[in-house]
Amino acid sequence: MISKDALFALSLFPYLGFLWFISRSKLMPRLALYGFYGTLVFVGITIPAGIYAKIHYKEALANVDWLHGSAELFLTLSNILIVLGFWQAVKQLKTKTSPENTQA
Repeated sequence: MISKDALFALSLFPYLGFLWFISRSKLMPRLALYGFYGTLVFVGITIPAGIYAKIHYKEALANVDWLHGSAELFLTLSNILIVLGFWQAVKQLKTKTSPENTQA
């Protein structure tokens, strides 16, 4: 049976492929793209934080509140960037297609 750690490591490859494709898309809002890359930063922060929690506290990362919360901050910031990026894109699209912008 495959371990959860191995499965986690393998899941990075599809995500890297996803980032590669959306980086080349002209339709992806820049701010949202930064948010998706921020998710990768979150993973990069979480791995050493988990190792530190295991070595220093002899606990899983989820059981060391200050360390877990600090790592989760990066995920929260990434999610905010994604939402703001798509919100701006929807707002721009609505502005372009509003009735006062169409000419008769």
